[in-house]
Amino acid sequence: MDPLRAFRTVDDAAAVAADMIAAHSRLQDIWRHAIIQLLDDYTSLARHDGPASAQAMWTTHPRPTGDRRVDAALAALGEHLARRDGWPTPAWVRDPNLEAVPWWFVTALRGLHPRALVESPLSFRKRGIFITSGALQRA
Repeated sequence: MDPLRAFRTVDDAAAVAADMIAAHSRLQDIWRHAIIQLLDDYTSLARHDGPASAQAMWTTHPRPTGDRRVDAALAALGEHLARRDGWPTPAWVRDPNLEAVPWWFVTALRGLHPRALVESPLSFRKRGIFITSGALQRA
């Protein structure tokens, strides 16, 4: 998949993440280029084509990326957006194997880890993904 093309599905983001994992990219880079890009593309699609089109991005279970933390983050984002935007949570995000092992503190700044433990949205926290409140804020 062309990494400069907009993600149309969560599987598109998983494919880019899998390629990055295979190339031994840092998790922070995968967060930015797969997870946050997926959030941006979801937001753009919701604005331009409506919530039903954006929701459709999440209907199919994405391929495994090769890292449970990234797989868990994709599920957490899908559940978070469903709750936030009022659409049904995709069935695949309920898979109990979609849990970060080991836990993933997205920020590398260890001083922010206690803050991330408190501020992470439930959909992330219950999967062992810890982010600060601004991690999903977009300009």
